[in-house]
Amino acid sequence: MSRTKLSAVISACAVVGALMATALPAHAHDSGQATDTSAEEATVLGQDHAKAHARVRSGAKALDGYSQLARVQSLQNLATSQAEANSQFHPKAYGQFAEYFPSPDFGAHVAQLPTGKVLLFSFERMESNPTLEPAPTDTIGAANAGRAFLWDPAKGTGPTAFTKVTPPEVVMPDGTQESRPAPFFCAGHAFLPNGMLGVFGGNLGGKGGSGAKLSLVFDPWTESWAVNQDMSVGRWYPSVVAAPDGRLLIMSGQSENGWGTATPVVERFPAKSHAVPWNEKDIPRNVPVDRLRVDAPFSSTSDYPHLFTLRDGKVYGLGRDPKQQWIFDPVAETRSDLPARPDNFSRNYGSAVPLPAGFRGPDSVLVLGGNRDDPNTYRLAHGKWKTQQPRAFGRTQDDTVILPGGNLLTVNGAYDIRDYGNGPYNPSADLKYRQVETRDALGQWKLGPVQRLPRGYHSNAVVLPDGRIMLTGDELQQLANDPNISDDMNGSIELYEPAYLHQGPRPVLSRVPDGPIAHRSHFEVTTSTPDRVKRAVLLAPTTATHAVNFSQRHLDLRITSRKGGKLTLQAPPTANDAPPGYYMLFLLDEDGVPSTAQFVALRSQPKGR
Repeated sequence: MSRTKLSAVISACAVVGALMATALPAHAHDSGQATDTSAEEATVLGQDHAKAHARVRSGAKALDGYSQLARVQSLQNLATSQAEANSQFHPKAYGQFAEYFPSPDFGAHVAQLPTGKVLLFSFERMESNPTLEPAPTDTIGAANAGRAFLWDPAKGTGPTAFTKVTPPEVVMPDGTQESRPAPFFCAGHAFLPNGMLGVFGGNLGGKGGSGAKLSLVFDPWTESWAVNQDMSVGRWYPSVVAAPDGRLLIMSGQSENGWGTATPVVERFPAKSHAVPWNEKDIPRNVPVDRLRVDAPFSSTSDYPHLFTLRDGKVYGLGRDPKQQWIFDPVAETRSDLPARPDNFSRNYGSAVPLPAGFRGPDSVLVLGGNRDDPNTYRLAHGKWKTQQPRAFGRTQDDTVILPGGNLLTVNGAYDIRDYGNGPYNPSADLKYRQVETRDALGQWKLGPVQRLPRGYHSNAVVLPDGRIMLTGDELQQLANDPNISDDMNGSIELYEPAYLHQGPRPVLSRVPDGPIAHRSHFEVTTSTPDRVKRAVLLAPTTATHAVNFSQRHLDLRITSRKGGKLTLQAPPTANDAPPGYYMLFLLDEDGVPSTAQFVALRSQPKGR
C-alpha cells in the first residue's frame, strides 16, 4: 500500500471511532452483516479492524445518504456557536436558553394541556435524510399515519418523562382499506371549555396533499382519544377557533380533492343539536359538526388563516392574502369585509397575536412575520390597519407568544418553507433566524439570545405554567441534528427562561378555586407572599402549529380585596372577553416576575343550554 493510501486508512479511524460511538443503526453492528473489507485495509489494520470500517460504511449507507457523523458534528457546531453568541447576553436582562433534550416526536403540533402536561403530535416519518421530505404527504395507505406523545415536565427531560398516546385506528377513504393511527398531521385544533382538545382534518394522502375529514378529541384527564363523526369536507391546513359560546369554528383547508382546492365551508363543533361539553367527564364521542350559513372563501394560498375571537364576540379571519380579511359573526352567521392589509403582498407562514388590553378581552391583533423581506408589524384595531414598529429583520415560520406580563416573544424562523437561507432542503441555516426578539409594553423590539437549533417550517412554541418557553418542531432540523438517529428520540425540545426568571424570588400562588369560576364573579386565591403581588393575570394555554396559535389570550384581573394571605380577584366580565375554558393564573410582582401558574376554569354557561 502507498504511503498516501496508508495515511488515508489510518486517518479514517478517527471517523470510524466517532461513528461507532454515536450509535449507528443496530443492524450495522450485527456481526453477521455482509462487509466490504479490502485486502489493503486488512493488511494494514487487521481483519477485525477492517471489518469495523466496513460496518461503518454499510451503516452510513443505511442512513439514507446523511451520515451520523454529520448529525453529531452539526449539533456540536450549533451548541458551540450558541454558547459563543450568548456569552454577550446576561440572563438578568435577556433571559437564557437553559435546557436542550431529545423528544420522541417532532412536535409539528403542540398543546399546553390544563393538567400541566404538553401534547406533541405529528406523523411517522418516511425519511431520515433531512435533505428529503420526511412527511407522508403523498403517501396512500397505512404508512400515512399519525403519532402522539405527552411530555410531563414534572418528570424531567429524560425518556421516562414521555408517554405515548397513539391516535385511534382509522380506515381512511383512500381505497386501500388499511387501518392506521389517524393521519392528523397538518390538522387544526382548539380547546373546548372542558379542557379537551378538538383536532380536525389531517392528511388523506396523495394529490399533492389532500384533506381528511377527521374529527377527534384528546381528553387530557384520561389521556385518551375519542373519534367523532366526520366533517362534511376534507381539510388539510385548516384553522380552528373557540367562539364565546364554547363551540369551535372550523375554516379553510385544502379539501379531499387535493392541493389547490381550499374549501369555503365553515363548520361548527359540536353541532348546535348537541350540548357544549362543559365538564371533564363529558367526552364527545360520535358527535357531529354542522355547517354555518356563511362561507369563508379563503384562497388555496391562504391555508391556515389566522382566526381570533375579540371582545366584540366576533371572529376575525385574517388571511395570508392581503385582501382576504373578514369578520365572522358566529351568532348571526354572517361575514363582513375588513380593509386590505397595507403591506399589499401575500405573506407566508408567520405570527399573529391578539394584543393584551388590560381587564377586558383583546380588541386588536398584531400581524407579523411571514415575509423575509418585511420586518414591519401590522396592527388591526377597530376595523383599521396601522403599520407598527418593525422587528430587526424579516422572517417566516416564526412563532410569537404572549408572556405573563403582556410582552411578546418571537422565536424560531426561516427564509422560506424548508429553506433557511441556503436553498430548500439544505440543513445549513442562516444563523440570524436563531435569535429571539422581544416586544415591550411600548411596542419596541430588541434582539436577545440564540437558540440551539434553527427551527422553521412546523416549528412551535408554548408558554409553560412555570413561565418557561418550550420550543420544538421542524423535523428537518431535528433529523439533521439527531445525536442518535437509530433510537426512538428523533425530535428535540429546547427551554428558554425569560429574563423575569432571573430577577430573584418569585411570588407564590398557593391555592385557587377547585370548581369553575363564573364571568364577572369574585373568587379567592391564597398566597404566602401577599405583599409582593401587584398584578393577577390570566394567560390562555395555547395550541400551536405552522406559526399559527389561535388560543392565545391575556387578561388582567382586578384585585378587589386583600386580607392577609388571601386575595379576592374579579373574573373577566363576559365570555366575549374570555371564552369559557381553562386559563393559567399568574401572580406578578412590581418587576413583572410571575409566580408559577395554576389552572382555573371559566365556565359561565349560556342561558338555556
